Amino acid sequence: MEYSNVTIMDHPLIHHKLTVLRDEKTSSRDFRALVSEIAMLMCYEATRDLPLEETEVKTPVAVAKTKKLAGKKFAIVPILRAGLGMVDGMLNLVPSARVGHIGLYRDPETLMPVEYYCKLPTDIPNREVIVVDPMLATGGSAIDAISQIKKRGPKNIKFMCIIAAPEGLKALCEAHPDVKIYVGALDEKLNDHGYIVPGLGDAGDRIFGTL
Repeated sequence: MEYSNVTIMDHPLIHHKLTVLRDEKTSSRDFRALVSEIAMLMCYEATRDLPLEETEVKTPVAVAKTKKLAGKKFAIVPILRAGLGMVDGMLNLVPSARVGHIGLYRDPETLMPVEYYCKLPTDIPNREVIVVDPMLATGGSAIDAISQIKKRGPKNIKFMCIIAAPEGLKALCEAHPDVKIYVGALDEKLNDHGYIVPGLGDAGDRIFGTL
């Protein structure tokens, strides 16, 4: 499966941290830290094309002609609740980023997303948006979240997840072919209950210790 708008990470540190993240023996504390660290590493790649502008700074030696991020930078929009675990790591890289929130849950019968909350920065039309969720399973939540954000007219939207199933990645690419997608690892499949295999279980439960 190949899509021109999908980047699957191949960094050794991400692979190593993913291995520990998947382990059922990893504690909630360590799981939270790993999700944040992986998100920070992935954010480095996802922000590679942020626009720059020329500027000057005076160093202790001379004036340097250099570059800085242009405009309003970007906004991070986690899909609640598991997406919250990725925010701090990304803010460590870009502290000036704004944070919005979208709340969705998956109906256990239909596996379709149900929206219960949406709060975005008021200047969202001036910002690049990165929607984050650790898991891309059926793709329903990501598709719906991105659709809601598109109604507010942001400059651009990207999606970032730590683990994806082929079914969810295919669905998201077909629903939003204009959205760049960044994936930590592409797993084998979904099982009959809509969980990613081999996956890592329920990311929200493991982040917040609600197993």
